Amino acid sequence: MTSSVPSAPQRIPRARTRTRTLAAAAAGAGLLVTLLAVAGPASATPDPGDLTPLGTGRSAAGPPATGTVSSEIPGQDEIVHSRNITPLANVPSANPAVINSDIAFQGRYAYAGSYDGFTIYDIGNPSAPRTVTTVLCPGGQNDVSVSGDLLFLSTDSSRSDDSCNSVSQPATEKSSWEGIKIFDIRDKKNPKYIKSVETACGSHTHTLVPGKRGDVYLYVSSYSPSAAFPDCQPPHDGISVVKVPKKDPRQASVVGFPVLFPDGGNPGAPTNPGVSQTTGCHDITVLPSKDLAAGACMGDGILFDISEPERPRVIDRVQDNVNFAFWHSATFNERADKVVFTDELGGGGGATCNEATGPSRGADGIYDITGRGDQRKLVFRGYYKIPRHQADTENCVAHNGSLVPVGGGRDIMVQAWYQGGVSVWDFTDSTRPKEIAYFERGPLSTDKLTLGGAWSAYYYNGHIYANDITKGLDVLRLDDWRTESAKWVWTDRLNVQSQPDYH
Repeated sequence: MTSSVPSAPQRIPRARTRTRTLAAAAAGAGLLVTLLAVAGPASATPDPGDLTPLGTGRSAAGPPATGTVSSEIPGQDEIVHSRNITPLANVPSANPAVINSDIAFQGRYAYAGSYDGFTIYDIGNPSAPRTVTTVLCPGGQNDVSVSGDLLFLSTDSSRSDDSCNSVSQPATEKSSWEGIKIFDIRDKKNPKYIKSVETACGSHTHTLVPGKRGDVYLYVSSYSPSAAFPDCQPPHDGISVVKVPKKDPRQASVVGFPVLFPDGGNPGAPTNPGVSQTTGCHDITVLPSKDLAAGACMGDGILFDISEPERPRVIDRVQDNVNFAFWHSATFNERADKVVFTDELGGGGGATCNEATGPSRGADGIYDITGRGDQRKLVFRGYYKIPRHQADTENCVAHNGSLVPVGGGRDIMVQAWYQGGVSVWDFTDSTRPKEIAYFERGPLSTDKLTLGGAWSAYYYNGHIYANDITKGLDVLRLDDWRTESAKWVWTDRLNVQSQPDYH
């Protein structure tokens, strides 16, 4: 059913300047250093927001490989995976030309965003997921989260208005709209659009933060201001905080814009060549039980206190001006003594998992959290990158993932790598991370760089769910002695950027 809704890391002092860029390609010392550049807030996303997938098509599943990791690149569209991964199902994209994005979960339902809106899947039977409804509401990235009867959708592209019938419009127009859309999802077959909240520079991503008395806060991450954009003015050195009252969600509004980078953040190039200038955050993960948050903020990684949700307070900040290009997302381990930060080298549109790029560029950075209270520090320990080289025609880099809740002091997560597929890896030893399982498809194209692959891969109630940019929803089963304990952990919801206590 389709329904249309009404309208080596270090702490470094920082300086500030800024343009709304997405990319500049550079090569040096045999390493590919790519940052995508596009003008205007509608396209100011290092994710492949306004790129058009070329040469894509339906999945043509080849015979699964069940051997160990191979140095050979699979054939076009061929599915390969480790012995401990079993592909259970794939729900093909209704429109492979539209980019699929993030996923949230609640009960037996998965809510998958796309640049066209969002789709609700019934995953009560993981081997046979079915589409309940698709809501048409165009606007990148349409990252999604759910809370009770509410669904929140991020719009980070300049639109003619806040309706679901809007069209693209230049950010230089004062009437342009970007921000948060709120839907009532009590009726899964017929979600209703009930409220919008405009936020400065739009909403590239957002993070749910529980407040008192059942109210909800949204930390809205956005970036790339310009003096030419009336609703996205520099300096854009913080995040928008939206309060959603439980008693009346239609009264949701921006209640603050806390400044996280009073000195401007990482200046980027030319001071730090190949590194993004910090002008806001890309993604924030909160750990409500510990009043803690980790922010991936373009050129900086931060740790901050959220005991007062409207007034988050930075505890520590790090930079990696050697191997990181764009701090993209963050994940705490279960004991809250580590953070994994991802680097989105190439903006998600580059071939950065090839031999030329090497094992440290475009990798995850693993940081231990040392000390207590305001004396806590982020201490770099190591990098992780998938050990399988990808073709020069495959966009590949570290992207969205979640913990596999194994408990017992072991740290394992599952992660999407675009056309690098889905990787399950163990970082119990922060200095020696290793892959323990994988799933991927061969290149979408063998003769030109083509956008595709897994955008998000999350572990939820015993299975891995991955939203593939062009192929749709994949469901995988993981059978490994190191992850068996996770099968006994069940939760009634999962918004990955609002990390739960599993044990």
